[in-house]
Amino acid sequence: MTLILSRREFIGTAAFLAATPLVAVAADAAEPIIDIHQHTNYSGRSDQQLLAHQRAMGITTTILLPAGRDVDRPSTHAGKSNGLAAKCGTNETVRAMAAPHPGEFVFGANEVVDLPEARTEIEKFLKLGAKIIGEQKFGVDCDSPHVHEIARLAQDYNVPVLLHFQHGTYNLGFENFHKVLEKFPRVNFIGHAQTWWANIDKDHVDQKVLYPKTKVTAGGITDRYLREYPNMFGDMSAGSGLNALIRDEDHTRAFLARHQDKLLYGSDCNDTLGRGLGCQGAQTIAAIRRLAPTKAIERKLLFENSKKLFKL
Repeated sequence: MTLILSRREFIGTAAFLAATPLVAVAADAAEPIIDIHQHTNYSGRSDQQLLAHQRAMGITTTILLPAGRDVDRPSTHAGKSNGLAAKCGTNETVRAMAAPHPGEFVFGANEVVDLPEARTEIEKFLKLGAKIIGEQKFGVDCDSPHVHEIARLAQDYNVPVLLHFQHGTYNLGFENFHKVLEKFPRVNFIGHAQTWWANIDKDHVDQKVLYPKTKVTAGGITDRYLREYPNMFGDMSAGSGLNALIRDEDHTRAFLARHQDKLLYGSDCNDTLGRGLGCQGAQTIAAIRRLAPTKAIERKLLFENSKKLFKL
């Protein structure tokens, strides 16, 4: 869905676009940043606004994650979760956004995981150059045969899979995901969202609490997955990732040091300006820069880990 701009909004966006390439060039030359988690059409945001947003944050390369098609079935909660529950664009829209901006935008491939034609649809876009499968955000068990089929496809094309873990809603049974990691050791999986980040805490018991604010005891399920499985990575995007960074900063510094080779910056914010207190993606960059124990670790989190994993 394309957002229709007023004349004033159009002029402001055009002026912003004219200015922000200079910001992006300066960021590229100094400290490049890869954003592994953005969407087209996010909450109705236009492609022009997305471009301005990413450039304003100094993002060098953005990975665009599509939704699957709109369908009415249990895995999409009778259609309520279509568009990744945020009006996000499809395989076609992310490829169309990336095409005129080579290197600055790359795209992923996705489909509703339990559709019979899911493999065929995703494979079509992998053959066209998609760098990742995801965002997989559907109401199925995370170790279901449907997820196994996605993993086999990822293995065939040597691309990662990004999954949204949310208790009771998406990729259910997080505590069982080790079975998938063990069954597909050559597939790299990227964990994201509320249940992934809540479970950095060993004492996180009530899985219905999606944004915990308490101090963190190291050794939660997420901590163990990152430590014990070479093919498990973490996406620091969205409000859930930012909450995990700032809820216990002493723990965060140790966590970033411990998993410095496994964590990846993503924004997953749907705002249009990319600056100021309202931009969650910029806040996440600031938190990483403030809390990374060393400059070398900061560069891994914001750039080097993603460059290596996605072969960019």
